[in-house]
Parts: sequence; structure tokens; C-alpha cells
Amino acid sequence: MLTLASKLKRDDGGKTGRVPGTSDSTHRVSIRDRLLTKEVAELEANLPSTCKASFPDEDKLHHFQLAVSPDEGYYQSGRFQFEIDVPEAYNMVPPKVRCLTRIWHPNITENGEICLSLLREHSIDGTGWAPTRTLKDVVWGLNSLFTDLLNFDDPLNIDAAEHHLRDKVRQSRTPLTLSPPPPHKPSLCFSMKPTPNSTEKCRRRRKKKAVCHNRSSVAADRQKGLQILI
Repeated sequence: MLTLASKLKRDDGGKTGRVPGTSDSTHRVSIRDRLLTKEVAELEANLPSTCKASFPDEDKLHHFQLAVSPDEGYYQSGRFQFEIDVPEAYNMVPPKVRCLTRIWHPNITENGEICLSLLREHSIDGTGWAPTRTLKDVVWGLNSLFTDLLNFDDPLNIDAAEHHLRDKVRQSRTPLTLSPPPPHKPSLCFSMKPTPNSTEKCRRRRKKKAVCHNRSSVAADRQKGLQILI
């Protein structure tokens, strides 16, 4: 017996191109996979030189890892690993990203949580996720967390941001380049207060000089007298 409900269900399945009985999640997965096939190819062609993407399972493009090795800034020469999972509802919702490397970063917690505006599903200022964004935007955003998007004013890890600000103030007080010290010039002026021992030594030295002078004078007078007598 054909009922109205079964007829509407069959007609709806024919309009959407789905087989009756298939779930909406299966339909969304196929859309996600088709999008990822195109976006992954675009990502590989436009991957930053400081990033490297790896897919543990080539048949699962919705799960991959990204390694970021900054070539400038505070985190230069480091290597930071991220895990990216693309949900079934992509591209209506953003990918789920977690940092696998433990890092002291104002926008990344020690547990791997990330503060990046384009990963926000609901954003008031319009900088959050939108269906027009792609995986390339996500990768470039993660790469910029170590350079342009390094944000100390609105941190997720407050302790890391405060630590940086303290070091920044300390560094601003210390010159980055130190000039060599000027050559040492011996001073001719002494302002040392004489001690009793030094005063007594000076008096003895003067007295000794006076005695020696008197003896030399007497000797000279005797010599002159002998010359006169001769």
C-alpha cells in the first residue's frame, strides 16, 4: 500500500540524488571527500617552504599532520607538529586542529589547544570560519602563528604572554650590541683618607731625610775646612 509519507520520502530521495535509506552523514562525507581531493592538490602546490604535510593513510585525506619549522622570529629553528582532522560537516564547519608539540606560546596552550580566529565556528568580527575558506588558509594561518599572527594582547596562554612581556621590558633596558670599554687611564688624583699608621710612617720618613741632610752638610763643612788649612 502506497502511503503519502512513503511517496514524499521517495520523491525527496529522487530530487536529492540519494538512495532511499542512506543517511545524511554519508551524503556529507562524500561532499567532504570531493572537496578534500581538490583542496589537498591545491595545498601541495602552494605549501609554504617552512611547512610539510604528511598523510598517514592516503585514503583518508581528512586526517593528516603538519610540521612547521619557522625560519625567523622567536621560534626560529624549531619544529612543531600539528594534527588536523576534517569533520564530516566540512566545509560548513572548520577543521579540528591540535598542536602535538609541547610549546610555550601565547596562542597555544600546553595541552595543544590553539587560538586562531579562522578556526572559530562562530565569530562576531567576521574573521572566523566561512565555507569559502580552504585547507590552504588553515595551513598558512598555523604557519603565521609563529610570525605575523603571534598575538600577546589577546593570549590563550596568559602565563606565556606575561613571561614574554617581562623579558621584552628587560631586553629594552639592555642594549643589543655592546661597544668595547674605553681604554683605562690612570688617575693622578687620590682622595684616600690617611690612616694613623700612614701618617706616622710619613713623619718617620721626613725625620730620616732631615737627619741625612744634616749629616751631609756637616761632612761638606769639614771638607771645606780641610781644604782651607791645606
